[in-house]
Amino acid sequence: MQNASATPEDQAGSNAGGDPNYLVGLDLSGRRVVVVGGGTVAQRRLGLLIASGAEVHVISREATPAVEGMASSGLLKLELRDYADGDLDGAWYAMACTNEPDTNAAVVAEATRRRIFCVRADTARLGTAVTPATARHDGMTLGVLAGGQHRRSAAVRNALLEALQSGVVTDDSAPVAPGVALIGGGPGDPDLITVRGRRLLARANLVVADRLAPPELLAELGPEVEVIDAAKIPYGRAMAQEAINKALIEGARAGKLVVRLKGGDSYVFGRGYEELEACVEAGVPVTVVPGVTSAISVPALAGIPVTHRGVTHEFVVVSGHVAPDHPDSLVDWPALARLRGTIVLLMAVERIEKFAAALLEGGRAAETPVTVVQEGSLRTQRILRADLATVAERVRAEAIRPPAIIVIGPTAGFTAGAPDDVRRDESTH
Repeated sequence: MQNASATPEDQAGSNAGGDPNYLVGLDLSGRRVVVVGGGTVAQRRLGLLIASGAEVHVISREATPAVEGMASSGLLKLELRDYADGDLDGAWYAMACTNEPDTNAAVVAEATRRRIFCVRADTARLGTAVTPATARHDGMTLGVLAGGQHRRSAAVRNALLEALQSGVVTDDSAPVAPGVALIGGGPGDPDLITVRGRRLLARANLVVADRLAPPELLAELGPEVEVIDAAKIPYGRAMAQEAINKALIEGARAGKLVVRLKGGDSYVFGRGYEELEACVEAGVPVTVVPGVTSAISVPALAGIPVTHRGVTHEFVVVSGHVAPDHPDSLVDWPALARLRGTIVLLMAVERIEKFAAALLEGGRAAETPVTVVQEGSLRTQRILRADLATVAERVRAEAIRPPAIIVIGPTAGFTAGAPDDVRRDESTH
């Protein structure tokens, strides 16, 4: 892409001071492409060539482990030897990616003689083709050239891609197909929603949002988009879910793209599958967009991995919706207490005393580290560190409130990646 706002005449007239290259899309599927060099420079270019369906042949005295892995997986052919004149026989496209200028020059010379376009990675202007800054978005390939100014072309590429992903720039003038999209909005920070989720949200006609859905995302919607706050739907919990299902189905039947926006992931204690079942039964098309679950992301942002080599071989995510002694509880708390890995409790702050007591009674050590993260990923995030014997008391003393994630186990005591203010004190406000 030269200049998105310029006419063809403007582009032609600007070549003298800009990029003289002609940007074109090559169909390399099933065609021989030769890459000379197997180092990191070549490695960065191989992914797109493989994705294009090209028959990639790499010739190099040595190769990176990643390139060797591509070869062993059958993604490309690798010959560990010196380049020799004649290696481009039958090629449609070539790349000279060694760190030896003489070898790269020889590859370009052979390619020129054979009328094969060739990229020279070390000195782009000495090749017969250049690689644009590229990206792929929803079936499109974007390419930007900036006269050899690679950082500039990459910056423009990134900006355009972000605009498409966020919906600021639309790539489709066709009417939005009616249906329902079940989208997990991530742990709270609006930047942590998936690319696909943000794109569909930008095209929505109706949004049914949970209380934990990132509110900043709703602020980005146009004034014509109807927003239903699912937290304010009347009736009891069971009836509220039925009302939500009804809103999704009626909206889709009215010809709208309805986005059901939740915090975290719709399928992790989010009743997402219940909503999918209701839509399928009603004959409404449904798209599921997984979200970044708070069960893993919130501990990570607080410096806590839910697994760590040599420390934990399992982690369990448990709903704190009902207490251990409640007849509706489906959790085997004695078995859970016997595990040595990480336990992540969601929706558990209100009943933390009962959960801690059940684990202690089941044999979990009183000194087991526990970290509680309130409003994880947000500016208002608070982190409290305790142990299993004292966590309930500390939670009450520090007035920790939902939404909060409780992490129990050896890794809950890790502090290497924690925010600085957490390392200075046991809790932050």
